[in-house]
Amino acid sequence: MIARTVLTLAVLTLQEALRRRVLRSLVVMTVVLLSLSAWGFYRLDSEFGTLTSGEARLAASTVLNLVMFGLSLIAALGTAFLAGPTLAGEIESGIALAVMTRPVRRSAVLLGKWLGLVAFGSGFVIVAGLGQLLIVRITVGYWPPQPATGLALLAAQTTVLLTLGLLLSTVISPMASGIVAVGLFGATWIAGVVGMVGEAFGNDGMAGVGTVSRMLLPTDGLWRGAMHAFQHPGLSQFPAFEDSPFLSMAPLTATYLAWAALWVAVVLGLSALAFQRRDL
Repeated sequence: MIARTVLTLAVLTLQEALRRRVLRSLVVMTVVLLSLSAWGFYRLDSEFGTLTSGEARLAASTVLNLVMFGLSLIAALGTAFLAGPTLAGEIESGIALAVMTRPVRRSAVLLGKWLGLVAFGSGFVIVAGLGQLLIVRITVGYWPPQPATGLALLAAQTTVLLTLGLLLSTVISPMASGIVAVGLFGATWIAGVVGMVGEAFGNDGMAGVGTVSRMLLPTDGLWRGAMHAFQHPGLSQFPAFEDSPFLSMAPLTATYLAWAALWVAVVLGLSALAFQRRDL
């Protein structure tokens, strides 16, 4: 009974997400990004015709990670501002109160909405990311070494952020929850860059900033794993690229992936607890 309720709410949440205006904005921004990247990779192939095939792949790999970061930012904006209204908006409008009058557990409602949002966010990232990979393949002939891993990690990053947005939506307004979630996403990425600079200069304090931020919010850590999956293996032979914010020389460890999964479970549990105690 509970499983059926969760699945029903997940489907309804997914359908509602597909009807929201934020989806139109996501589609427009994604089409613009893919169009610009297609033009850019075409120019890259034509302007740098003197490069060898290996050098062209290295250049394409570097630019691909930059474009993928733009895609992850679009997904972050969309999912963060979608998670807030999904729960907090229904509480403010009174829809949640009407649902709770039925014999439905609040935890089941929250889990169903979370699953629907995960399906939406992951599906968007995978479809848009695959489109970008095909553009690079067609224009410059480059195909990442681990495309499935990279797309899965981008989907995981989206899941982490929407889970955070769902937690925030149980305690603050929909708009505020989206702003805070996106702000934390950006702050974590900046902290990761600071950590890379600290590692480059041997500053343990600055390096620790990146490490701590990736533990508190795993979005940047998952993004770095995705970058490593997308980039050409030959880039590891150039030490000068180690300090680039759009390259990652080491894959994610199983321990960190387990931590990210635990983080999602804990935050989702906190969301359920906060939603259970909130007055409707």
